[in-house]
Amino acid sequence: MKNMKLKLARIEKDLSQEELANMIGVSRQTIGLIELGKYNPSLNLCISICKALSKTLDDLFWEE
Repeated sequence: MKNMKLKLARIEKDLSQEELANMIGVSRQTIGLIELGKYNPSLNLCISICKALSKTLDDLFWEE
């Protein structure tokens, strides 16, 4: 399942995958794979992404 919430939040902050990756210390490919739903990030990585994008875990990772 693609993570469109993450991609939209990243675009709202005007960040490229590379810029977000650099902010949280992972590769651009990792961000791309998370957005495509092909990589399941650890809780710590999820929290780092949320802090970088000023979002909550529910905002970005909760599925109905």
